[in-house]
Amino acid sequence: MHEDLAQLLCRRRDVISDHEFRDRDTFGHLAALKEVSEAITAWHEAHKAEIDARLDHFLTGCSFDKALVYLESEGIWKGH
Repeated sequence: MHEDLAQLLCRRRDVISDHEFRDRDTFGHLAALKEVSEAITAWHEAHKAEIDARLDHFLTGCSFDKALVYLESEGIWKGH
């Protein structure tokens, strides 16, 4: 379950850091960022009752980098 979230969070981080994509296609870059952010929000809504309070706090506040660090520090995600 958390692996799906971790992959989405990594994808979001990858999109943000893809400056070549951003410079080449600003609107496409924004669309990709919006798409993955919406997928994270949908995942959160679907699993809200199943996750612990700290992860819920990070996702509710859109602290997506903190959520990924949390998953890594808890041993839930070992990286992609």
